[in-house]
Amino acid sequence: MYQHDHDHNHSHPHNKNITRAFAIGIILNIIYVAVELGFGLLINSMALIADAGHNFSDVLGLILAWGAAYLAETAATEKRTYGFGKSTILAALFNAILLMIAVGAITIEAVRKFISPEPIQGNVMMIVAGIGVVINAATAFLFMKGRKADLNIKGAFLHMAADAAVSVGVVAAGFIILSTGWLWVDPAISLVIVIVITIGTWGLLKDSFHLSMDAVPKEINLNEVGKYLEQITGVKEVHDLHIWAMSTTEIALTAHLVIPGETKDDHFLKKICGDLHSKFGIVHSTIQIEKSAQSANCDHNKI
Repeated sequence: MYQHDHDHNHSHPHNKNITRAFAIGIILNIIYVAVELGFGLLINSMALIADAGHNFSDVLGLILAWGAAYLAETAATEKRTYGFGKSTILAALFNAILLMIAVGAITIEAVRKFISPEPIQGNVMMIVAGIGVVINAATAFLFMKGRKADLNIKGAFLHMAADAAVSVGVVAAGFIILSTGWLWVDPAISLVIVIVITIGTWGLLKDSFHLSMDAVPKEINLNEVGKYLEQITGVKEVHDLHIWAMSTTEIALTAHLVIPGETKDDHFLKKICGDLHSKFGIVHSTIQIEKSAQSANCDHNKI
């Protein structure tokens, strides 16, 4: 006897607000990348050209995250019985990797500029980078509300927040260079930005990698879930308890409950699934009830 319960009332990341956020963010950033690259080539500024390349990688990240959010809502098929929800986790992982690659590119460019400083028009840098601060901060704000509930949205938010930080650094560097002529300030601030981005990205990289390996989501305490199941009236043993993320917003659980002389009905199982949802945020639960731990052992590695 088992119960499979999936609450269809939970929220998906691909709603109208998120769709609008992705559309606005992608359009604004594509325009800004073109403007920044154009001015970078016009004044021969490697800082602006490098930042344009960094921003373009983030545009790709936004497109990736948006596509994953869309795929997560597609229906399940015979071949993919869970649908494409996992794509949101993979998108978050790829976004983290893209950010780390961007960090490496910025570091290489900063070191190069330390070795071979180049004349820079500080005033143009400040104006163009200032526009970037406004665009990237506004885009990050669009994803701020959803970042806590969805790792995929968090990845998009971090991309835009990192871009805003980079642009602030470029503005500061332009001001100092314009005031003092110290060309070394540009690569120095770039390295500070690298540290900030790395610290913010490491958590995303670690969390998305763990979820891609079907690890227990960090917001779930496996022991607490086990204790809840064990204290249910009639339950003598809990085994084969597994909890994993189906997507960045959906958590699934399977468990075997040993209840000697089992006579439980569907209401009993519905109550368990409802409690797992309300207490732990687990939206997709499959519970199997057994009279003994050996009676329904389907694990061929233990037979």
